[in-house]
Amino acid sequence: MNNFWPNWKEERWFAFWLSLLLIGLGVFSLVKAWNAVSEHDQIGRVPLSRDTITIDGEGKVTGKPTLAQVDVGLYLDGKDVPDLQNQNSQKVNAILAAMKQLGIAEADIQTSNYTISPKFEYKDGAQNVIGYSVSQSITLKVRDLSKLSAVLAKAGQLGTNQVNGVTFTIDDPREMRQEARKKALEDARGKADELAKALGVQVARVVTFSEGSAPVGQPVPYLYRAEGMGGGGGAAPEIAPGALDVISRVSVTFEIR
Repeated sequence: MNNFWPNWKEERWFAFWLSLLLIGLGVFSLVKAWNAVSEHDQIGRVPLSRDTITIDGEGKVTGKPTLAQVDVGLYLDGKDVPDLQNQNSQKVNAILAAMKQLGIAEADIQTSNYTISPKFEYKDGAQNVIGYSVSQSITLKVRDLSKLSAVLAKAGQLGTNQVNGVTFTIDDPREMRQEARKKALEDARGKADELAKALGVQVARVVTFSEGSAPVGQPVPYLYRAEGMGGGGGAAPEIAPGALDVISRVSVTFEIR
């Protein structure tokens, strides 16, 4: 008797697993053959696609600004660079100290620019250096908007001769953005339902969604005149922060049936 092939009565487990293997191979072969037939049937046919419509929606929420950003600067010119730097340092240090006394935190004060430039004169085809200028810009974040006019007035009194504008913004607009997004989605769904009714179809569900939003913040022009700024400026005018719009714009693709 051949001892290589097991005795079926004695090797029942071997027979069981061998049967499962053969069944599995048979099922695999059938599935593969079925897939090949299905793929062959689809040759030359346009793939099925869902019927969809894409609608844009917009939502807007209005709120009060909570933060003002002010860019103030100091410009000096003269013959001697070290002297100009010394004058600039004294005035800037006085401005920074005054801003801190008005309640602006050190983390909300930042030097945004510092430059030293030569001044030229063109005469008889030659370029000659006739002096130098030193300028420094400081960005201030004013969180207590009731102090904004005082900040501008104090900066002018201490020698600031450049203010590049005031930008109002909302420090943390996340909740307002969520509300604006909700309104935008409701706007898109309302338009989709209206269009679907006109077309005689029904809106089934959302297929794709994308969102864009407008920046929160608006600049208010404010510029000091250079004349008369050397010896203490007058009181700054009241600057009304007004209101800001947080806007969400969405594009939604709906499946229709």
